[in-house]
Amino acid sequence: MHDNFEAYVPIRQLAHGPKHHWFGYYDKEQVDSSERYVLAMEVDFEHRTPRVDDTIGIGLIDIQENDKWRDLGSSSAWGWQQGCMLQWLPGSSREVIWNDREGDSFISQILNVETGECRRLAHPIYALSPDGRYAVGTDFRRIQAMRPGYGYAVENVGTPEKVPEDVYLYRLELNTGERHDLLSLAEIAAVPFQGQDISDGYHWFNHLLVSPDSERFIFLHRWRDANKTHETSFHTRMFTVNKDGSDLYCLDDGDKMSHFIWRDPEHICAWAKPSGKDLEAFYLFKDKTSQVEAVGHGIMVYNGHNTYLPNTDNEWILNDTYPLSDRFQELYLYHVPSQKRVELGRFYAPPAYMGEWRCDLHPRSSQDGRTVIIDSAHDGNGRQLYALDISNIVEAGWT
Repeated sequence: MHDNFEAYVPIRQLAHGPKHHWFGYYDKEQVDSSERYVLAMEVDFEHRTPRVDDTIGIGLIDIQENDKWRDLGSSSAWGWQQGCMLQWLPGSSREVIWNDREGDSFISQILNVETGECRRLAHPIYALSPDGRYAVGTDFRRIQAMRPGYGYAVENVGTPEKVPEDVYLYRLELNTGERHDLLSLAEIAAVPFQGQDISDGYHWFNHLLVSPDSERFIFLHRWRDANKTHETSFHTRMFTVNKDGSDLYCLDDGDKMSHFIWRDPEHICAWAKPSGKDLEAFYLFKDKTSQVEAVGHGIMVYNGHNTYLPNTDNEWILNDTYPLSDRFQELYLYHVPSQKRVELGRFYAPPAYMGEWRCDLHPRSSQDGRTVIIDSAHDGNGRQLYALDISNIVEAGWT
């Protein structure tokens, strides 16, 4: 046990200072299909909002060669929470994708890490389809205007419009770069919320995620009331929709929807307070129905960044917490069949890591489900990457 962290499984640091290293969000592939290469970003400052000219390094860590760092490129389109959407193309140990800036435009790049060949796509991506054929995206300028830290820095955000006419959800074909606009922000803002007209608010899209069968995707529709342009509070509802923009369905309008993950093509596990429920908690929603049931009731009691461990038949949920009253963030596994929680560790979050530049653990598992990687600043040397070996737990044959 240490003063600034406790780990209950083998742990090792993957990246070291003086630069700061992290990966960001929890719902993207950080480790390649060979389980050898770990993607990461590096930067030489912390504790402020990124500017237009702030560039981060993109690299991979070779865990079979003493965690050797290899430079891949750079990006100037990024934020502290989701980075530049860096990730492996599904199933690949050769190609990675990330968002970047080109003049006044945001783009994405696909790099073959073996040959060095790079393909440019004219639009940024938010989430990839698991079949590797397409990405979904939206306007990062709009996100930055409405919730700084989740979009990308721009020279002049200006006074935001309530419902810009040129903001869409789109599908981007990864092979050709062709863009298909699917739904406009104006269309979604016109859909009543709990029977009320909300079109006079300030609206944006956030948090897109494609289903495991690549047929549908989730997006959050968020808005602020007309008199609260720059307030931190906002409203949220979740929609699902087909990859061609058809069959739109409002899955949750409880106004508390937060982190979520697809369990399978028909179910989403999310922190929310569904209509008719008394508590904010984790729930399992069945897509295109009103069916909802609690998950980890009384055990997963705090909002966190939840995923299902691969290759475990969805028996294990990987999760974390925000800093609790003692500033420690908890990392754990939840075994769904036995309803048992297995602690992996506790990590101190220094007080400087607050708000937009906080350092959430954002736990990600390797594709074989045997390693967990986190971002943490507990050691006092800035945010860095740590790997935890959970193989003994998931291979123990829990009943």
